[in-house]
Order: sequence, then C-alpha cells, then structure tokens
Amino acid sequence: MPMQPWFTDAKLGIFVHYGIYAVDGVPESWAFYDGRVSREDYMAQLGGFTAARYDPREWAALFARAGARYAVLTARHHDGVALWDSAHGPLNVADRTPAGRDLVGPFAEALREQGLKVGLYYSHSDWNHPDYPAVVHPDPHPRHADVRTHPLVAPPGGREDPAAWRRYLAYRDGQVGELVRRYRPDLLWFDGEWERSEEQWGIDRLAERILAEQPDTVLNARMLSRGDYATPEQGLPVHAPEGPWELCLTVNDSWGHQPADRNHKSVRQLVRWFTETVAMGGNLLLDVGPREDGTIPAEHAERLEGLGGWIARHGAAVHGTGAGLPPGHHYGPSTLSADRRTLYLVCYDIPRDALAVRGLRNAIRRVTVLGSGAELAHRVTGGLGNVPGLSWIDAPAAADLDEYATVLAVELDGELDLYRGQGRS
Repeated sequence: MPMQPWFTDAKLGIFVHYGIYAVDGVPESWAFYDGRVSREDYMAQLGGFTAARYDPREWAALFARAGARYAVLTARHHDGVALWDSAHGPLNVADRTPAGRDLVGPFAEALREQGLKVGLYYSHSDWNHPDYPAVVHPDPHPRHADVRTHPLVAPPGGREDPAAWRRYLAYRDGQVGELVRRYRPDLLWFDGEWERSEEQWGIDRLAERILAEQPDTVLNARMLSRGDYATPEQGLPVHAPEGPWELCLTVNDSWGHQPADRNHKSVRQLVRWFTETVAMGGNLLLDVGPREDGTIPAEHAERLEGLGGWIARHGAAVHGTGAGLPPGHHYGPSTLSADRRTLYLVCYDIPRDALAVRGLRNAIRRVTVLGSGAELAHRVTGGLGNVPGLSWIDAPAAADLDEYATVLAVELDGELDLYRGQGRS
C-alpha cells in the first residue's frame, strides 16, 4: 500500500507519553522492568492516577499552534495499563484508577476538531499479563539485582506455553481491534516488538485485520515487514533511512513525566533538530510527558509554542517540500519545493559574508528572506564548460535575521539541476 500523502507532508507530530508512571515520575514501564522500583510500588501508582485536569482540547490546540499535523498517544505501554475502558483484561484506567473513564476517545475527538490526524501507540508486549512470558532484563538495576525476585521471569527452560501464547495474542488482537473500531486511528504506532519474532507475533494476521477494518491506517516500523515507515529514536541519522521515516525525540531526556529531568532542549535546538530532519525527508515526532493530572509542563508547552512560531514564519520551506540539497552543496539543511523550482536554504548562524551554493547548474531568478520578504543580490563566479561556478548570495541584513534560523528562498529558472562530478583536471 502506498504511503498516505498526509504523513509525508506532516513534518511534525507530537508524541504523548501519558500513563500511571507520571504519578511517581518514574521511567514508564521500564522502572519495574529493569528493577529500579518493585512491581508492587510501580503498580501502586494506579491509586494516584486521577487525570483530574486532563483537557485534550487544550492539548490539541497547543499541538496545532506548534505546527503539528498529527499526534500519537500511548494508549497502552509495556506495563499493560490501557487508557481506555477495554473489555479485554481488567487493567485499564477506567476500572482501576481514580481517573475512572476512557481517555483515548476524547483525545481522538479533540485532535480531529483541530484538523489533526490521530495516532495511537500500542505495545505488542505486556509485562503484566499472566500469559506473557517476558524475559529478565539483561542488566537489572543494582537495587534489585537478584533476578530471582524480579517480576519478569522467563518460562521454565525458556519455552513458551502454546496455549498461554494463543490466549495472549487473542488479548492483544482484541485490544488493537477495539482501538481500530472505536477510534478509527489514522496511524497505529506499535512498540515492544523486539522480544519476539515476526512469526510469533502474528504480524501478517494482525496487519490484515487492521487494514480490513480501516484500509488507510498507517503502520510504523515496529510492525516489522508490514510497517510503512522507519522510526529512529533520539538521534538524527547520518544518512536518511530509505522511504518515509520519522525521528522520535524528547523535549528533555525522558519520554514520560519525570520532574527531576531538567535537561530541556532550547527552542533553538528544537528548530535545529526539526529543520535537519525535514531537510533529510523525514518527520519529527516530538515527545511531551504530561503530569498525572493531565497537564503538560510549562517547559514543554513553551517549547512547542516556540517551535510553532518558527514554523508559522517559514511554512513555505516546510510543507509541500521534500529533501533538499545533498551534503556539500550548501553548509546547512535545505528543502526543495514540490515543483523542484525553489530551494529553501536554512542558516543557523549570523552570516558574516555571502553564502555559497556549489554545483548549481540553474540560473537563480530571485532570492528572498522568508518572513521579512527582503530580496538579496546574487551572482556567479568561476565555472568552466559543464562545470558550474559558485553561486553567491549576499548575506541578509541584521533586521531580516530570524531569532532561531533564517531561511532563504532561492527561486530557480527551472527544475533543480545539480552538477555531481569532480570538476575538470
């Protein structure tokens, strides 16, 4: 199935890690998986999860102001706690927490009111399910290093119980079916696939069930061979993955709400992550971690607002564009308009002198600064035969520079034509 066009032009999505782990501010399901806290202490957070100030309309409005086109909510993480009133298994926030209600439905509704696409995260793994034989963490936390007391133990001899595994897959498939039928997600963001093979997970069967119900659903790479796009995390790839892709990035260093983590990226840094990602043809999925009551920390909201302000000023360089110049042609990221006739050059630093573009066979018709509209002079020096010269663009005036990253729109006399050779010797 070809990738849905909305995804490749979205450029920015918001990832929301929301669950009981926000009560004590521990690292999501991992806190008890690697033994940082006991399973009993982790699950005791059920009693403190209130969602008392959960307002998905406020979330959706913030995400829209950030310039996002979609958002992904952790409907069920590896801890098995569902954020909706699932009929498959008793572990959900409607039945087991003071929140006492479905949190997924209002999220999906609020996004659609803002014109945003709906993404739901679901983990194949459930480290709390009695029929899920998980594996012990290979490097448990020193506080709980005795794996004999660890809650996650492999089955005797490492062998699966076939009947238990069939029950587990029926549970997983049932929950995924609920998400698809009730909320009609545009995107399903799976996770937790690393503990089993594609055959064990029954990936083909699950994908066929999803697509039979909703044929346009986008599936991420954690659906293995049935995934539609790649999902690198926390590090920009040196070379873009083949096909559509999405970089998952946290505002600080944590996915969920961890108040002790104050290492927040600045708006300038996020603009840089974003522009480098879209210049390589990807989307940025920027993560926030709400508090247990449903409020998004001010530090996260301020950064979303700041990034959204930059995108609003430079929308022409973001939407309706693809990956720009290959490395070596411009010292910075760039994007290219859909008709391939306008280059958008991103400049992070204050230019001290003219900017150069190498290997450009096209003539430049006009150069303007996005945001201010100022027109910049340009010229070509050098060149011999079929080897083009260097295209020089005068530096913008100080008044035309953007606080975070300045973008120059370079209008060409035709579709982009680049010289890729080694010059004449």
